[in-house]
Amino acid sequence: MSALGADRRCASLECVDELYREQILEHYKRPHNFGRLEEPDLEFEDNNPFCGDEQHVTIRLDGDGRVAEVAFEGRGCAISTAATSLLSDELVGKSREEVLRLPKEFVLDLLGIDISATRMKCAMLGLKVVKSASLGEAAEWEDEGESGDPTEAAADLKS
Repeated sequence: MSALGADRRCASLECVDELYREQILEHYKRPHNFGRLEEPDLEFEDNNPFCGDEQHVTIRLDGDGRVAEVAFEGRGCAISTAATSLLSDELVGKSREEVLRLPKEFVLDLLGIDISATRMKCAMLGLKVVKSASLGEAAEWEDEGESGDPTEAAADLKS
C-alpha cells in the first residue's frame, strides 16, 4: 500500500473513532430511556465505588417474559451513562435469559472505542445492573476493571 493510501486509511479510522466519541457524548448528554418505570417487573441498582457512578434500572416484561420497556437513572461519567443508554436501546424484545447471556463485548461493541482497564468498570456497570435485575439479585462479576482516577473517563474520550 502506498504511503498516501495508508494516510487515507488512518484518517478514516480517526474519523470513525471521532464519530463514536461524539455518539458517547450525545448519549451522556441526552441518555435514551432515562427515568424510572412505575410498577416495574424487575429492578436493581448498583454503583462503582471507585468513581461514584450509580445506576438504577427498571424493566417491564411483556406477557411472554420479554423486555417490553426499560428505563434507567443515576449519575456517572460519560462512559457509564452512554454505555447504559446504548444498552437500554438494545434490550426490548430480549428474554431474561438472553439478557443474562449478553457478554461484555456486546457493550464494548456498542461503545465502539477502546476502553482502558480503569474505565472498564464504568463501561460495564449498566450491564451488571441489567443482569442483576434479570436475576433478582447481584450478578457475579469476574472482570470489573481496575480502580483508577475517574477523570480518566474524560481523557479516554479525548484521546
